[in-house]
Amino acid sequence: MTEMDMLIKKIKEQMELTDQTETQSSVVTSNSFEKTMGRSDYPLFEKHPDLVRAPSGKKLADITLDSVLSNDVSTQDLRITKETLKYQGEIAKDAGRGAIQQNFARAAELTAIPDERLLEMYGALRPYRSSKQELLEMASELESNYQATITANFFREAANYYEKRKKLKGDN
Repeated sequence: MTEMDMLIKKIKEQMELTDQTETQSSVVTSNSFEKTMGRSDYPLFEKHPDLVRAPSGKKLADITLDSVLSNDVSTQDLRITKETLKYQGEIAKDAGRGAIQQNFARAAELTAIPDERLLEMYGALRPYRSSKQELLEMASELESNYQATITANFFREAANYYEKRKKLKGDN
């Protein structure tokens, strides 16, 4: 057994102990996803493998070492989906980890943004790289083009913070 396999086994055992002491069932809701996840749904890939899919639609079971070696799996197949991140966030929230749920919600938004553009935007967040107007324009782009309201608000906060702290382009 490899070190990674042993680590995964240990984590599963710990989660099973947690599930035994605090189990809650999943409930059906009317949101855009069929289920609301609870902590008893962790680990998602094990309890609901049908819900964990690649952006291409491939099932988790279809992504194997053999399929990678035969070039049946692309890098797109190794990305997480917006839905999976939202489910993970629901599990975190149910486990009393609201901050982690917020991180998953923000990450879910980011799946819609092309990698190159996302890297450009986060590079623009570095101190002295952007003007306030540029950051506000990126916030608008995030909202209008990608429906990424959490991240757009983060950019607006950064613009205001950088203005107060003299961290905008030209302030140095």
